[in-house]
Amino acid sequence: MRESNRIVAETILVLGREIKPGIQTRKLDKIADDYIHSRHAKSAFKGYRGYPASICISIDEEVVHGIPSKRELLAGQIVSVDVGVEKDGYYGDAAYTFAVGEVSEVKAHLMQVTKDSLYKGIEKALPGKHLSDIGNAVQSYAEKNGFSVVRDMVGHGIGERLHESPEVPNYGEAGRGPVLRPGMCLAIEPMVNAGTFEVYALDDDWTVVTADHQPSAHYEHTIAITENGPVILSVSE
Repeated sequence: MRESNRIVAETILVLGREIKPGIQTRKLDKIADDYIHSRHAKSAFKGYRGYPASICISIDEEVVHGIPSKRELLAGQIVSVDVGVEKDGYYGDAAYTFAVGEVSEVKAHLMQVTKDSLYKGIEKALPGKHLSDIGNAVQSYAEKNGFSVVRDMVGHGIGERLHESPEVPNYGEAGRGPVLRPGMCLAIEPMVNAGTFEVYALDDDWTVVTADHQPSAHYEHTIAITENGPVILSVSE
């Protein structure tokens, strides 16, 4: 788990150095795929339920599952990259939202709040806590800052498969759901919108966008719950 997640984190760092106005999203996908293969691993997304690319790239009002294409990034956009890797039978998964050049104050604030909400959720991933404590922390922080949390997509367990039980919502009442135990691995991934929490899928059957076409940000880490608290696996160190 540490190794597959380390490759995920390194891939995101590589992509961050390449994200700039004018680059095609399919080029970013190729860069990611080449790097993952250079680490003797493979994309967890390519071919998964028919998904056609190695990573997901979602721009502005696109929440998740954006498909790389000839589309070029423009200054002022925000772009989330979601990377999944399988190596030696174990999976890693993480996402990060980048600014393309200078972005508006609203977008910058949205990115920071979404990132902070992820860590608020991770702080609750303690033995003896309930699963819903994570989502409650995410939702409370996002809404306190004037944003909304997507309901239709959630985080998930992860390990020998990309998506395992339990689902990890980013919302809900605290103190509910399974009790967290050492050894659990979870992919926690807040998707936070500037406007309404409502979303819908485009005709490609993958790309999910905000119903009001306001921007959305997405951050994700894979974590392990230990007796001493949560450990973030999707880091490059």
